[in-house]
Amino acid sequence: MKISGNKILITGGGSGIGYGLSERFIKENNTVIICGRRQAVLDEAKQKLPTLITYQCDLAIESERKKLYQWITVNHPDLNVLINNAGIQQWETLEDADFIEKVKEEITINIEAPLHLTSLFTNLASLNTIMNVTSGLAFAPLLRAPVYSATKAFLHSFTISFREILKHKQIEVIEIIPPALNTDLGGKGKHDYAPPVSEFIEAIFLQLIEGKNELSFGFSEKMLNANENLQLAFKRMNQID
Repeated sequence: MKISGNKILITGGGSGIGYGLSERFIKENNTVIICGRRQAVLDEAKQKLPTLITYQCDLAIESERKKLYQWITVNHPDLNVLINNAGIQQWETLEDADFIEKVKEEITINIEAPLHLTSLFTNLASLNTIMNVTSGLAFAPLLRAPVYSATKAFLHSFTISFREILKHKQIEVIEIIPPALNTDLGGKGKHDYAPPVSEFIEAIFLQLIEGKNELSFGFSEKMLNANENLQLAFKRMNQID
């Protein structure tokens, strides 16, 4: 992936990792569009980064995802990078009265939305890159967030497959694999102990410049390296050189 001169859509781009990516891509002379559910968060991001283009939508709703795609095709038909970043993390147990409601929400945002957006945006003739934000928990689940961990394992597997499946369309598929970072994911204060987003962004941009398609840092780098034998098995099973 080239680092500059892109037009990029980042879902959930108003805060956390999404905002960090927005800030850095703008610094590298890219046009960045972000979408999110909360207009106030989008407005705050635009105040900090005036060149941002914002679009309010709820990715949990299928019709809203379709409207986002339609808006892009009309207003930004030259979009060439989709970053599936939006995600939610719940700490839950089977005994929670609202367990199923929490699970449905996580599955919809973390799995259904990026799959749907991928199926829509690969119809854009200009699209040449998809970036999926997964997690180090895709490799080793956290018991306090079992469904979140499973959704990221799903997205990791999906990313590996579609990296090969989309080669005929000349679409590069890149996986961004963060460890725990100091964001509000899962609730305020739960990740205060973790490294800042800025350190992670700097590390993965160096890897992006090197041409890597799996971008990791800290704990997630260790998990990715431990997964090497499974990567070889995937290539053998699918007869990939």
